Parts: sequence; C-alpha cells; structure tokens
Amino acid sequence: MLGTIVGLIVIGLVAGAIARLIVPGRQHMSIIATIGLGIVGSFVGGFLGYALFHKDSQDGFVQPSGWIGSIIGALIVLLIVQAYENRHHHRGVFH
Repeated sequence: MLGTIVGLIVIGLVAGAIARLIVPGRQHMSIIATIGLGIVGSFVGGFLGYALFHKDSQDGFVQPSGWIGSIIGALIVLLIVQAYENRHHHRGVFH
C-alpha cells in the first residue's frame, strides 16, 4: 500500500513536470500542484487508454505505455486548466 502511494507520487511528479516543460508559457504551480497534475493526468491517460484500446494495467503498475499515458493525460489536464484560466482572466471577471 505504501509502495503504491509512493509510486503514484513519483509518477505524478515526473508526468506533471514533463507536461509543464512541454506546454509553452509559464505555469505558476507548486511542486504539490505539479504532483496533483501528474496524478490526475495518470487517471485521465489511463481512462483514455482503456476507452481507446480496452486494455487494463494487469501487467503491473510501471510500464512505458503507462508513463506515456500519464504524460498525455497531464498535458490534456494542463491545457484545459490554462484555457479555463485564460478565459476567465481575459473577461475581466477578477479586475
């Protein structure tokens, strides 16, 4: 159980950091937010992988396809968050 939690944190940190490096612009996120981004991205990537290919993670937790799916999921989540922030920032709602 503890190994799963630590693994999820590590995967979240790596996937979130890579997504932040790929997406242009500066993201004002803490390390905790980056880990959260990667963890949510892992779930999004896993869901999309299952929906598209009908495969599950029965072969283990750490697989190259899992890492790629986590990064793609984190990219999707980060782009959605940025679009949401840009939409509300440019409307002048907070100014």
